[in-house]
Amino acid sequence: MLVLPLIVGLFFGYLLRQRKKIDLAKVTLGTILILIFSLGFTIGSNNELLSSMSSVGLNAFLMALLAIGFSVLFVAFIRRRVRI
Repeated sequence: MLVLPLIVGLFFGYLLRQRKKIDLAKVTLGTILILIFSLGFTIGSNNELLSSMSSVGLNAFLMALLAIGFSVLFVAFIRRRVRI
């Protein structure tokens, strides 16, 4: 399902590659804002998810904290091994 838009985008990009380059930064930002809004709307309209938001938020915070922490440790380890 997600592969079809990718293939269509590749096709149009291939056909239009000789034309002037288009700055897609504003289109990308607008699309991201619409996706974030729709995610917030979905969460806000779901009573079950909204009531469990505190535990979901805590779990998400802990997972993000662990991911950042282990990333920093991994980079520090690699930097010492490679001596950058």
